[in-house]
Amino acid sequence: MICDAAWHCAALSSSQLLRQDVLPLSVGYALLMGALAVGLLLVRRSARRTGTAQAPAQGSPRAAAAAGPGDAAPRPAWQRLARHVLGTYVGGYLLLMAVDIGYYYGVARVSGNFIESAFTGGAMLIGLSVPVFLGLTWLSERRPARQPDTGAAGESGAHAK
Repeated sequence: MICDAAWHCAALSSSQLLRQDVLPLSVGYALLMGALAVGLLLVRRSARRTGTAQAPAQGSPRAAAAAGPGDAAPRPAWQRLARHVLGTYVGGYLLLMAVDIGYYYGVARVSGNFIESAFTGGAMLIGLSVPVFLGLTWLSERRPARQPDTGAAGESGAHAK
């Protein structure tokens, strides 16, 4: 059902449903998957070009050993994490706002407070999720690494006498 400003409602036909709902969602999904595929191709191509599967992390001992005597000291891990989290959240918020504005002007003209609600709701979502994300990241880093199960090696020690 679709309703106008005076709340006069009419049933949607299947062609209207396809044009208003299915087509925009399909195009958005195809664009998102295409962007992800291009990003994956670029990462794999640059890894093949340099001949390394993955560069060492900046704070790792391998990166410190690879750095020359004149190289600047790498940033601490928490600064790199904060920069990554901030970039991810700001980029995600801007993308969400672009999608909201595109939806408002391109697909469905809803009440005038939709844009204001989208901006404040998105900001609240980020404000609630950042502390949870940081807390879970901190907990996962504090937990000791699990040793891989050795299988048969563990059994021989328990029964050997």
